Amino acid sequence: MLTVESNNHHIKITQMKRFTYLIAIVFIAAACGKPKDKKAELAELKKERASLDTKIATLEKEVGCDKKAQQITEVSIVEIQPVIFKSFVEVQGKVDAQENVQVSSEVPGVITAIYVRAGQQVGKGQVLAQLDDKVIRQNISQLQTQLELQTSLFNRQKKLWEQKIGTEVQYITAKTQKEGVEKQIAVLRSQLAMYRIKSPISGSVDQMDLKLGQAVSPGTPGITVVNANNLKVKADVAESYAGKVNTGDEVMVILPDAQDSLTTKVSFASKVIDPASRSFEVEVKLPAKSRYRPNMLAVLKIVDYQSVGAITVPVNAVQKSESGEYVYVAESGKAKRVSIATDKVSEGKALVANGLKAGDKVITLGFQNLNEGDPVKF
Repeated sequence: MLTVESNNHHIKITQMKRFTYLIAIVFIAAACGKPKDKKAELAELKKERASLDTKIATLEKEVGCDKKAQQITEVSIVEIQPVIFKSFVEVQGKVDAQENVQVSSEVPGVITAIYVRAGQQVGKGQVLAQLDDKVIRQNISQLQTQLELQTSLFNRQKKLWEQKIGTEVQYITAKTQKEGVEKQIAVLRSQLAMYRIKSPISGSVDQMDLKLGQAVSPGTPGITVVNANNLKVKADVAESYAGKVNTGDEVMVILPDAQDSLTTKVSFASKVIDPASRSFEVEVKLPAKSRYRPNMLAVLKIVDYQSVGAITVPVNAVQKSESGEYVYVAESGKAKRVSIATDKVSEGKALVANGLKAGDKVITLGFQNLNEGDPVKF
């Protein structure tokens, strides 16, 4: 068994050696043969290359056309429609109460009674607190006794005078004394009224700092009364807008903390420029709402320009080049570059002065890599 396998292996090696020698002889014979003309070979290769270049160019053109035909860009559009365009002057202000009163005593004294509490609704002229008026009342009581006496003497003297008894001087004296006491009582009664702290307006008690037994003096604030149904927004506008903002202009009032907004008119625009801040004051009246409170932050967007039937485009769709502004419009399934001129910009919209018309489909998304004539779909 081992001898047969060894013989077979020897035969295979011998055959491989013979095959190798045969190949070597063939190569040697080829090398020793007649050399081929190199010029003819070069010409033949050039001819083959030219043919290949032509085929490659043809195939590249066909493949390029197919690729371009397949590259249809997906875009988003906005169809142009005439709208009302508005631009705004935006300023920040605060809510202010037109009737916000610090109520204080008219005379010095000690608090003897408090009739209201914070949050309570009060009417105009309602007594809020009472000062100690004991001395005034005692003086009035004494004068009342004198008045009774003087009235009695005057009546008697009057009867005598009517009967032509006594002198005119006696009659006039009795009358003068009586009227003098009446005037003293009237003065004391007016002073007595000053010992009552009254509300000058109707509203709600927003602050009550007075306490029983507390000594107060004129001008010392202790009670605040606010009429929350009569509020306004006050704001300062830069001097540069003096010619654009006027009384009666449309304004949008935004109250972020109240999560509310409304559209109304400017109720007042000052004609005087503050020399320190170089601004002027505007006011806007607010409707009565429980959510509105004095000193609340407010944003005013005052309309300074308005155009009806205006053509506008999103600002992000407008591109710029050395020749000016332009947009891409989708027309017959292809992108068309249109030169435009914009004017004012407001709330992400640009007012187009010329270049577009109603019905144009302006490309707003996907225009970054577009060229004139590129196929698009939306």
